[in-house]
Amino acid sequence: MAADRKSNRLIHESSPYLLQHAYNPVDWHPWGEEALQKAKQEDKPILVSIGYAACHWCHVMEHQSFEHEKIAQIMNEHFVCIKVDREERPDVDAIYMETLHAMGVNGGWPLNVFLTPESKPFYGGTYFTPQQWVNLLLSIADTYKNKREELHDTAEQFMQHLNQSELEKFGLQKADAQTSEEEFQLMFTNLSQRFDKKHGGLGEAPKFPMPTNYLFLLRYFYHTQDEAALKHLNLTLHEMAYGGIYDQVGGGFARYSVDAEWLVPHFEKMLFDNGQLVSLYSEAYQLTKDPLYKDVVYETITFIERELMSEEGGFYSSLDADSEGVEGKFYVFTKDELQDIIGEEEPVFSKYYHATATGNFEHGQNILHRRISDAHFAKENELELEVLEEMVKSWKEKLLEARAKRVRPGLDDKILCSWNALMLKGLADAYYTFGNKHFLELAIQNANFLLQHLKQGDRLYHNYKEGKATITGFLEDYALLIRALIRVYEITFDEKWLQEAKQLTEYTLSHFFDEAEGMFFFTDDNAEKLIARRKEIFDNVIPSSNSVMATNLHFLSLYFDEERYRQLSDAMLARVRPLVVKEPSHLSNWAMLYYHKLKPTAEVAIVGPETPEMRSEISSFYIPNMLLAGTEQTSELPLLQDREAIQGKTTLYVCYNRTCQLPVHSPAEALKQLQGAGQQNTKFPTL
Repeated sequence: MAADRKSNRLIHESSPYLLQHAYNPVDWHPWGEEALQKAKQEDKPILVSIGYAACHWCHVMEHQSFEHEKIAQIMNEHFVCIKVDREERPDVDAIYMETLHAMGVNGGWPLNVFLTPESKPFYGGTYFTPQQWVNLLLSIADTYKNKREELHDTAEQFMQHLNQSELEKFGLQKADAQTSEEEFQLMFTNLSQRFDKKHGGLGEAPKFPMPTNYLFLLRYFYHTQDEAALKHLNLTLHEMAYGGIYDQVGGGFARYSVDAEWLVPHFEKMLFDNGQLVSLYSEAYQLTKDPLYKDVVYETITFIERELMSEEGGFYSSLDADSEGVEGKFYVFTKDELQDIIGEEEPVFSKYYHATATGNFEHGQNILHRRISDAHFAKENELELEVLEEMVKSWKEKLLEARAKRVRPGLDDKILCSWNALMLKGLADAYYTFGNKHFLELAIQNANFLLQHLKQGDRLYHNYKEGKATITGFLEDYALLIRALIRVYEITFDEKWLQEAKQLTEYTLSHFFDEAEGMFFFTDDNAEKLIARRKEIFDNVIPSSNSVMATNLHFLSLYFDEERYRQLSDAMLARVRPLVVKEPSHLSNWAMLYYHKLKPTAEVAIVGPETPEMRSEISSFYIPNMLLAGTEQTSELPLLQDREAIQGKTTLYVCYNRTCQLPVHSPAEALKQLQGAGQQNTKFPTL
């Protein structure tokens, strides 16, 4: 197709999604001043089409409509056409997605929105068939020519909606910072009403992992010992790990399941999901010591390193759902293929992974999945557990080898700061839990890469590819990187990471903070000015940048004894508190912050020659409302000032609200103090 067709302006872009459209006959422009000015000069409405590289229906609409000469001719004649990669420009995407919601349309991608030459939206939708698309284009072109006032009136109504903040929309006023056990329990009650008690997760199909919901359940169980929370957490984590949403051969999770059983995934694999799921399964392992959770963490990190890591130590964005134009083709097998690959053990294999001659997917293909634990399967099939584990390992190696010969799904090789930060935190959490040195090496390598290539001066950039970072950083880049750097400090006790986190926090306070509402804008005041400057409040698959910043401020206030950080964090949570209680599934990261403020966060300072060993012993226990600080000698960090190793022996100080208990010399004694101070109700195992 590309060889005999002239390229459009997208040929000069770095985004793989935009480059996919570079040989369309549509006269695509990237988002920018040139296209916006052209619309004004030519007095044409603007068509903004938004998607991302791993989006299946984006590809379908491209093949059906944007590659079609006659359809492209209509688009070029009547509109200035702009293509946007939503992952590169989440600010643009958020504005026009909000417009779609205001129209009462369910959001999704491809997102196609029509604007006046002043960039004000008046109509939009998602996927259209070729005939629907042509009819819509001609209808809008005609209305723009003959009834333009109507479109402008509609656009003005949407502008009023876009310029109303989320806090105004939900009537959220400034409030006192207070927490209560009753409210905390009500959050769980409201969340539990959505539990799918058969298959795990929340609600019906399609099902997204939504990691922060389950991180909240971990904390809720830890605090209350309510078995219903632990039961649902374990059900969900088992069902996801056993299901087709998890790549049973190569590790890593697909973006979501199209059914309620987690069986049939939408096969795209995204960095941001896998980073957060590594954190979730690591934390869940700390609490439960379930070997399945450890396997998931190790296999997922292996997948990330094998398929999404750049030579420089950054992580690429995603893998496509499709290969050879067919969704899932890379990942599924027929029974005949399995017999050829596995050989004589195939009957046991097929029983283990539920593969059949008829298949459970299209055209007799099988999505490999499990239903029970290895111990259970071994017992049912009269196998020694160790023998089964060796067989499974051998099967995976053979299938990986077979898959390596297939046409691979497309790789989106842009590197995003915010998504890398989620993976960085995942690696740090995995090291915190398992102590695997390789996880630490990967984390340090990635942290150095981000600060070297995506930070220039005192500010961050959102994207990086081929040696260039071009898009001004968004609040999500700052918030998620700050959170990750705090965790990297906790696993290294190298204070440079904490100082970087503080400097980035100060930058956000100077360039993103809105004094009027006490929240942060999504865009830097130095960035391109769009038609609305939005704030992100709701936690989605990625937690909202405001909830992450409020959490960062909470922890940094303790490390640096910064009262203004604490007050701001309290005020941010207080403002959204009524909504968090009512809709915890959409604000679960805020709900976790609520937990951190319900009881004082434990500050554990470790000083002396055995600081690393003490840290690793403490971190093998699940204590979610705790931060760690440490030094082998002396430190200027406020939390460590005036702390010393007593009589030359490594000393632990357990503190709450700037008040410390008696210094002790062993993790066992420190754990007793944590328990005795009412930090939680959990009984620690005997050391």
